[in-house]
Amino acid sequence: MKEYVADAIQDKYPDDFSWCYGCGRLNEEGNHFRTAWEGDHTVTYTLPSEKYTAIPGFVYGGFLASFMDCHGTGSCALALHRKNGYEPEDDAVPPRFVTASLNITYSKPTPQEQVLKAVGKVTEIHPKKWKVDVEIFAGEELCATGEVIGVVMPASFTNKLDN
Repeated sequence: MKEYVADAIQDKYPDDFSWCYGCGRLNEEGNHFRTAWEGDHTVTYTLPSEKYTAIPGFVYGGFLASFMDCHGTGSCALALHRKNGYEPEDDAVPPRFVTASLNITYSKPTPQEQVLKAVGKVTEIHPKKWKVDVEIFAGEELCATGEVIGVVMPASFTNKLDN
């Protein structure tokens, strides 16, 4: 299984918005999730460290929720960026999304020491609101499914940076 994506949307986020614990490239303690297109779906790969243990041999469900969350908002950014005529490799700043809702269903215990793959299918439901259906796999095993609703980051978030 592929374990890394090139041209991740998170690489294009402005520095002020690159601190997320899950996907922020500037957060030294974070997970550095990276989301990109793979055909008409989005993908993110990760290998959870042992600190995300639920019980020995299995990944903590909160880690999977974080993984799904960041994959979802990254997928929303990819979709709107593409709708605006750009791809991640283009020299254009993508829109930034925040999570309006996250719904996850765990179908199997997720084994540690395996690369996880999140796969997303993105649907526009409003000019500023997008839905991503997400599946998380460990190898060929489907471990979790869910839905992320992302909204374009409100201007009030950027106003906080000016204060």
